Amino acid sequence: MSAAQDNVTGSSQVTSEHLESFSYDDKITRQFMTATVVWGMVAFLAGIYIALQLVVPALSLNLEFLTFGRLRPLHTNAAIFAFAGNSIFAAIYYSTQRLLKTRMWSDTLSQLHFWGWQLIIVLAAVTLPLGITQSREYAELEWPIDLLIALVWAGFFGVNFFMTLVVRRERHIYVAIWFYIATIITVAILHIFNNLVFPTGLFKSYSIYAGVQDAFMQWWYGHNAVAFFLTTPFLGLMYYFLPKAANRPVFSYKLSILHFWSLVFIYIWAGPHHLHYTAVPEWASSLGMIFSVMLWMPSWGGMINGLLTLRGAWRKVTEDPVLKFFVVGITFYGMSTFEGPMLSVKAVNSLSHYTDWTIAHVHSGALGWNGFMTFGMIYWLLPRVFQTQLYSKKLAEWHFWLGLIGILLYIIPIYGVGVYQGLLWFAMNSKGQLMFPNFIETTVNLAPFYWIRALGGLCFLGGASMMSYNFYKTWASRPSTYEVPVYQAAPLSKDYQEPAVEGSKLETVVNVAKKLDVFTRLGWHRGWEGRPIYFSIWVTIAVIAASLFEIIPTFLIRSNVPTIASVKPYTPLELAGRDIYVAEGCYNCHSQMIRPIVAETIRYGEYSKPGEFVYDHPFQWGSRRIGPDLAREGGRQSHLWHLIHFRNPGDYIKGSIMPNYPHFEQQDLNFNTIPERVKAAYYLGAPYPDEVLENSIEVAKAQAKQIADEIAQQEGPTGLEGKKVVALIAYIQRLGTDISKTEEPSAEGEADKAEPAEAAVGNEMGDQE
Repeated sequence: MSAAQDNVTGSSQVTSEHLESFSYDDKITRQFMTATVVWGMVAFLAGIYIALQLVVPALSLNLEFLTFGRLRPLHTNAAIFAFAGNSIFAAIYYSTQRLLKTRMWSDTLSQLHFWGWQLIIVLAAVTLPLGITQSREYAELEWPIDLLIALVWAGFFGVNFFMTLVVRRERHIYVAIWFYIATIITVAILHIFNNLVFPTGLFKSYSIYAGVQDAFMQWWYGHNAVAFFLTTPFLGLMYYFLPKAANRPVFSYKLSILHFWSLVFIYIWAGPHHLHYTAVPEWASSLGMIFSVMLWMPSWGGMINGLLTLRGAWRKVTEDPVLKFFVVGITFYGMSTFEGPMLSVKAVNSLSHYTDWTIAHVHSGALGWNGFMTFGMIYWLLPRVFQTQLYSKKLAEWHFWLGLIGILLYIIPIYGVGVYQGLLWFAMNSKGQLMFPNFIETTVNLAPFYWIRALGGLCFLGGASMMSYNFYKTWASRPSTYEVPVYQAAPLSKDYQEPAVEGSKLETVVNVAKKLDVFTRLGWHRGWEGRPIYFSIWVTIAVIAASLFEIIPTFLIRSNVPTIASVKPYTPLELAGRDIYVAEGCYNCHSQMIRPIVAETIRYGEYSKPGEFVYDHPFQWGSRRIGPDLAREGGRQSHLWHLIHFRNPGDYIKGSIMPNYPHFEQQDLNFNTIPERVKAAYYLGAPYPDEVLENSIEVAKAQAKQIADEIAQQEGPTGLEGKKVVALIAYIQRLGTDISKTEEPSAEGEADKAEPAEAAVGNEMGDQE
């Protein structure tokens, strides 16, 4: 089957009296296209604003809801789920109906999906700047919104899509539909299992996973959200819209099959490569690296299939801006899917991780692959869904070149910055000392590159603005009433039998060779394509099997997360301070994970152990260092130092790009919420004694009074015992201190001192008690 054909039968071509008449719902496509353009502009503007904050921190205006830590999740969610999300829905609704020769099963579910998704985006835009967040990358939204996402994705979108498969009039499903199936199933699984939480209120919850296990689940989700939200649906888009725009069939059907199944099976294993040299078990990150390297082959299979579809049509690329966008988009896909496996190799990752190299990699894929494929699709769809001429082809050409220049201006300097950062962090002299011992020395010279990055973002935004204007003018020239063409096609025959697979024509070979010959001709797959529910079951099995092989050992084998006897639960006040840290999105700039690399242990201290994080719900290891690692920050500075640092970091540390947080001193800490925090931690495994559970407010106030008094003794302000800043200081001063403690003597009064915490490692959770 070729997507170069409209895949629909006109009434003049069929004479059977059993034909059914139908029309397509293009209204839903127009709605999602419009949302794509609107939310895309929001995402790009937010990205430029936070990019400028890295060189002009004062742009936060001392307003807590405009800080980098709160707005970066807004930018990423807007780019991924609002811009890219709406674009894939536009693509799916338009192409699915035509590929299956049927209208969507339910117009009502289509509308519920559209308005439900826009509501989710609005809720995200409101809650994230307010600090209502789970503080887990790409999964920041709190539990009520997560429930709404599950309802809209599975209940509205999923049911509508799969019921459309059931009532289709085309027997065999085309390759684009395969990728849509994988997207819908896998995203549902990822979202549900990664967001299992313990709610303590309408706007607060705690992940049921902790530490190492939470990191596993998060990057099983995070990596595969990129795979099955930003890759597979866009590949489906490519397989439909590229052949249509080029008027050429897909290059290779067999390569499509190999591309699809190897991608679906291999991608799901690769998440742990985000956790190299961290506290996760070595076998897990090695497994992630192996499958990530393997992922290069099917990814490039898709790129090759896309580019070779244009064989014989390259002249059209020079004339058609739609094909220009598609060609560059697919090229960026190839670049990103080569670089991703390379970055998963441990030797490379040791340099790249936590640096801006990763930021450049992500944006080359997001802007080049997702952005340009979306733009190409929109320009192709505009005259078709609005039933008019594109307002300006020349403006689309200008958009292409300005957008491409913007991407290059963005990624090239940031690639350089990333390598530069990594080399500075690891640089040591002949005496084994760090050449740049103060972290700020590795950041003060980055501003020129960040300015170029911001210029690139402005160019990309300028191109998107041209598209928005082109979109508006095309829409304005639409007819007063849209034509609704009526098509006819026969329903699927219930008596249809799939033709038998032809036997091997090989002679004088063993039977195994003959069977292999039959298998490699892939006739069996043709039968699967005629049974989409059966096909979907196999997709589900592939995804779940790969996920379980990776996750189950970490949850069942306790030796993978050895416990440390001296690691105790956070105090009630420290829990409150940790929640402030989480709400501010501090993980966006600071990591809490010291890798067993010489330069890091010299700079930060003893490398991080798995048992240190057993009470961290959620984990806060981070994935980027704009500021120094905080894993061993506790006790390094006085309480007063932290207080003054929060007021104006740039004045206190010359060159710091951290926002000001003076409001921490003014805002009251709500002690009445502490009991629910403590109870949640207790239910999730923290062994609090009864006196803490029953008197958590008094315990918290006593520690707050002690810290406030010490600040006053250090010649700081008085009367801070009821302010948020004291809780946050309590949490930061706790970080990394348990590892250096010794066990307390037993209740029987044994005189023997315990061994250092590093040596007191056990395999039972009871060791912590």
